[in-house]
Amino acid sequence: MKISVIGSGHVGLITGVCFAEKGHEVLCVDHDKDKLTKLKKGEVPFFEPDLPELLQKHVASKKLVFSDRTEDAVEFGQAIFICVGTPSTERGKADMSFVEKVARTIAENLKDYRLVIEKSTVPIKTGERIRRTIARYIKGDVHFDVASNPEFLREGSAIYDTLNPDRVVVGVDSAKGESLMREVYKGFNCPIVVTSVGSAELIKHASNSFLALKITYANWLSRLCEASGADISEVVHGMGLDHRIGSHFFGAGIGYGGSCFPKDVDALAHISEELGVDAPLIRLISDTNKSQLDNFYQRIEAELWVLNDKTLAIWGLAFKPNTDDLREAPALRLIEKLKAAGAKLRVHDPVAMAATRKLHPDLYYAKDPIDAASGADALIVCTEWPEYKEADLAKVKASIRVPMIFDGRNCIDRKKAGELGMTLFGIGKAPVKPAE
Repeated sequence: MKISVIGSGHVGLITGVCFAEKGHEVLCVDHDKDKLTKLKKGEVPFFEPDLPELLQKHVASKKLVFSDRTEDAVEFGQAIFICVGTPSTERGKADMSFVEKVARTIAENLKDYRLVIEKSTVPIKTGERIRRTIARYIKGDVHFDVASNPEFLREGSAIYDTLNPDRVVVGVDSAKGESLMREVYKGFNCPIVVTSVGSAELIKHASNSFLALKITYANWLSRLCEASGADISEVVHGMGLDHRIGSHFFGAGIGYGGSCFPKDVDALAHISEELGVDAPLIRLISDTNKSQLDNFYQRIEAELWVLNDKTLAIWGLAFKPNTDDLREAPALRLIEKLKAAGAKLRVHDPVAMAATRKLHPDLYYAKDPIDAASGADALIVCTEWPEYKEADLAKVKASIRVPMIFDGRNCIDRKKAGELGMTLFGIGKAPVKPAE
């Protein structure tokens, strides 16, 4: 089947590559010509495990081709996936200008039946607006359908998630549209949940907001654990074994980040309030998430007393492991706070330092984790990369000025730190301190 994907960012490129992997012929469109030049050479403009290999495979096989013209996408694909950005405005509302522009271009170039699918995360009723826009600008009597097919991929495991989904949600209001969507996903071994377009749109926002709520609940519990002497790891483990609760997305840290959760939580609250439904619970998710990082900073400040002129090491810059995405990364918020307090920062991340350097050129970018810790008054862990979990703490102690660790992801070996006489502050746990 011929499929067009409009937008070759994280979602669009992965969608196109994975459809090619399933045997479809795919055309991906993007208006960034520099990006297209790289993609045509099999070069990925961002970090995502397994993506470069699949991109190169399907560029070589010509199952995946690229264009800078939306008009080509309309002509090429029976199914047209809209994967353009929907960034948040200052008020938390999604900016739909890119989606509207694509819908209008589709309308102006439509000659035969096409199924237009919104893949971008969009507010409820966007499908209706796409339908109205196409109907308004279409030339002649050409039939089309609009569907919603939200993505549920996780950065860092996006290829696996797309090829092996828990379910595929398809919001579609016509038998012909449903038949085409089943053809698109015939090679996927998972349930296909068919709903109305509006229900599919809400499923996406509601799913992400629920996961954000679960993380936020664990973070709130971590504060109660610190106050009461309980251990957050033991608490969430005991809770998560209940299949009604589950253990996924149920760990404490310094808050969620990334391109999805912060934006989708704010968007759901905005959508709800626009429809006249108060959203205090959803607003509280975002507020509590931000305060988790604030609490972490206050712990650092309380232990180190004066931050001005202190040298601090930071392990991890990306918002999570296996990505170079800095959007809403807790580490960046912490860096801004520490810089404002006058601290000198030595930072390390396996893949996100180049992007961070553009935002903070004045930091010391270490060649490895031990180099970052060298001469520091404390070490702060912001991202749970495997190399940090497996770091040689004896080497850390030998290089650091003060053997103190603030572990924002509970990933450092507490027993080993204690044996080495190091001080370690985790999240929702009693501190590890040297015997006096």
